[in-house]
Amino acid sequence: VQLQASGGGVVQAGGSLRFSCAASGRTFSGYVMGWFRQAPGKEREFVAAIAPSGNRLILADSVKGRFTISRDNAKNTVYLQMNSLKPDDTADYYCAADQGPFRSWRHQIASGYDYWGQGTQVTVSS
Repeated sequence: VQLQASGGGVVQAGGSLRFSCAASGRTFSGYVMGWFRQAPGKEREFVAAIAPSGNRLILADSVKGRFTISRDNAKNTVYLQMNSLKPDDTADYYCAADQGPFRSWRHQIASGYDYWGQGTQVTVSS
């Protein structure tokens, strides 16, 4: 499956952005989808994951209450809605896919995914 992320940009603290990640190549509805981020000089970290049907999701503690993940299987797209952005959210964001089933222990780590999109950058200014 090929993944194409979009929606990055520069935003002031407290603002919002929405990422989209469009998938092509195979049956999107069979894949767990995740978002990770990597800030300069730091390791890639988990942000959010959603089950193939959308009935289960996980959010990192650092983004709970501010971010949400959703998907539209008819459009082969997963979204990351980011609200109340903070400067600490500045990073390159990556979408990832893994053929199901959804396993919370597996899908909170980068090695749990087989397919990755290119990064899309977010800069949050204070």
